[in-house]
Amino acid sequence: MKKEKTYFSEKYYNIRRTIILAGILVMVLLVVAFCLSMFSAGQMKEIISEDFNRQQLVLAKYAANRMENSLDFIKRELSLLNLSPSIQYLEKVSWASRMNTTLSAVKDNGVLEIRFIDHKGRTAYIVDERGMSHVIQGRFADTDYYKWASLKKNKNRIYAGEITRENEEYTGQLVMRLAVATYEQSVDEAYPVATGNLSGVLFFTIDVTRLVENAVKSIKSGKTGYAWVIDNKGMFLYHPHREFIGEDAFNVRAMRKSKISFSQINMIQKEKMLEGKEGTGRYTSGWHGGIETEMKKLIAYAPIHPRTHSQFFWSVAVVAPLSEVEDAVHSVFIRQFYIQGSIFLAIILGGVYIISFERRWSKTLEAEVMKKTQDLKNSLEELKKSEEQYKTLVESAEDLIFTVDEEGNILSMNRCTANFFRDFPDDLIGKTFRDLFSEESAELQLRIIRKVFNTEKNVNVKYPVEVGNREYWFSSNFAPLKDEEGKVFAVLGISRDITKGKKLEEEQMYNTEKLASLGNLSAGVAHELNNPVALILGFSDILLEKVEPDSKSHEIVKTIERQALNCKRIVESILSYARHPEAIEYSADVNENIEKVISVVKNILVTEKITLEKRLTKDLPKVRGDSGHLQQVFMNFVTNAFSAMKEGGVLTVSTNLNSAGNKVEILFKDTGHGIKREYRNKIFEAFFTTKKVGEGTGLGLSVSYGIINKYNGDISFETVAEEEDMERKGTTFKVSLPVASLDSEHQTDQAQRLAPRI
Repeated sequence: MKKEKTYFSEKYYNIRRTIILAGILVMVLLVVAFCLSMFSAGQMKEIISEDFNRQQLVLAKYAANRMENSLDFIKRELSLLNLSPSIQYLEKVSWASRMNTTLSAVKDNGVLEIRFIDHKGRTAYIVDERGMSHVIQGRFADTDYYKWASLKKNKNRIYAGEITRENEEYTGQLVMRLAVATYEQSVDEAYPVATGNLSGVLFFTIDVTRLVENAVKSIKSGKTGYAWVIDNKGMFLYHPHREFIGEDAFNVRAMRKSKISFSQINMIQKEKMLEGKEGTGRYTSGWHGGIETEMKKLIAYAPIHPRTHSQFFWSVAVVAPLSEVEDAVHSVFIRQFYIQGSIFLAIILGGVYIISFERRWSKTLEAEVMKKTQDLKNSLEELKKSEEQYKTLVESAEDLIFTVDEEGNILSMNRCTANFFRDFPDDLIGKTFRDLFSEESAELQLRIIRKVFNTEKNVNVKYPVEVGNREYWFSSNFAPLKDEEGKVFAVLGISRDITKGKKLEEEQMYNTEKLASLGNLSAGVAHELNNPVALILGFSDILLEKVEPDSKSHEIVKTIERQALNCKRIVESILSYARHPEAIEYSADVNENIEKVISVVKNILVTEKITLEKRLTKDLPKVRGDSGHLQQVFMNFVTNAFSAMKEGGVLTVSTNLNSAGNKVEILFKDTGHGIKREYRNKIFEAFFTTKKVGEGTGLGLSVSYGIINKYNGDISFETVAEEEDMERKGTTFKVSLPVASLDSEHQTDQAQRLAPRI
């Protein structure tokens, strides 16, 4: 201990001497640095000013790029809208909806309205920023944009009009029009052949100030710097001082501060910015923000090219007072002075502290060594306790834990391993795998152990083993155990008996294969049914052409056609057991589809002595789902109710909106014999039925469940069997379907128009 104390004392003495010498050197360097900084202050200000202006140029180019991207986005949306058949053929049902969709995407970029002028130039179809659509008459053929767009040489080109604030619709606003000629060149089902004729002119009216403001309003340079934008004629498109917007940039400054010469900024605007150049500079201004005084400003500018047929451009400038940069440099030198003084003082105080520290060190060193010795003793005791806990954990584990050498000799094992091999009376330590397992099982595990020794990596594996005359399945992890030199000396094995799980997995595989075969059989039957259904539909079409539309015969044939279509959908649902076709999600009116189903079975109600009670809530929102699919589901529940009430009864059909307002609930309640307890967990399984042979396929509820689940809905039921309570017997099925959003309804309408008609 005495030698250690002497060693540490000499060590800290050397450290103290080194620190004192380093402190003297640092003070000399600080004095030299202070002198150099005084000489380089002016040069530093100039360098930092130029660097600050280059950063402003980056901001200006960034803002210019944002505006160009916004204009490109608007032009792209204009071109996409121009390709829509709804616009090219001016479809009365959908032109306003299609324009509204585009306007909602571009109005945040400053688009005020979308207007389409017909090929005669007399009628305008308009959707404004409120989403309102209207049609007006006028002499639009005389406008510049209409004349330009109607020329064949300008086909597929975009017209960009002059920026003006003198307009009837948007008085006082800076607006610009982007126009494109519309030709009938797209095709759809309604227009299978494109004529290629001029249909009209489509154009956007853009609030230029809002478009520009979106890109530059958030630009901040330094503490108070800001951005402004002028067009190719020198008019302010945007400025933080709102009264400047729309005014001539060469005159409006002088009107505000006539005593200051603005020749520098006017020269920059005329010779640089209006020539489409980018760069930096300085000029004199009379104000900045809320401060009005003569001051120097730094400016960086970059051009904005809208990339249209017109070769015009705008220019964005980012400005900030020069005083911000100079004040920052001045504050840096002041801080540097204080830092240098603080370091000088810290070095002196540090030297004093080290000297006093050395005197205390000798006393604390001995106490520290004693404390470390005691801590080491405590650590050894904790390690011993940890080893005991680890041993207890291993011994109480329910997995087989053991260690073996490269030859498969068992070095150690836990209690679970010993219990597993309890049929072996002798001590297992020192035995090999060949003594415990069959020859094939032992060789398999020895190969894994040798692999761990060779690769020095863990191996996870599942494999069968044979112990005695019994076969087991193990899930094992073999990990290498290394000595101090990093060499593997043994392998740790942790094995779990998964025999029961493996048997269960094999049973599930068997059931899966059986269901797959059943699905293939169902698909074959469904394909065979397609032919007679197709004939029924074909002859129904022929009969509909021959009978009067308003006659009773026409209604009967329509009913035949509708039910044949339901049969077709049933066949398609059966086919879904073998494959999963991609479905289009529709929105449907629940009450309307229930009424259609009831109209089909109303005659059966009388013959079966069944009373129908309807409790349909009015004005329910539409739900996700195809009307044909939902009618199929509702018909299945109604026919099941009929089967449960052979001697008559009451069928109650009700609809309502749930408390959360996001699902529509449909309930089918009957007073039949109910579902027996042993059948309740099987009613949604395919081909399960309690009916006699020939009376049912067992597919109704299974297909219904699949349809409702496809539309993210739920089916539940409550039942009381007649043997449980004769007075309360009956079953209630509840179908819950999510409400369709407005967007999905719009997509549904489009999908239904585009879907092929049968």
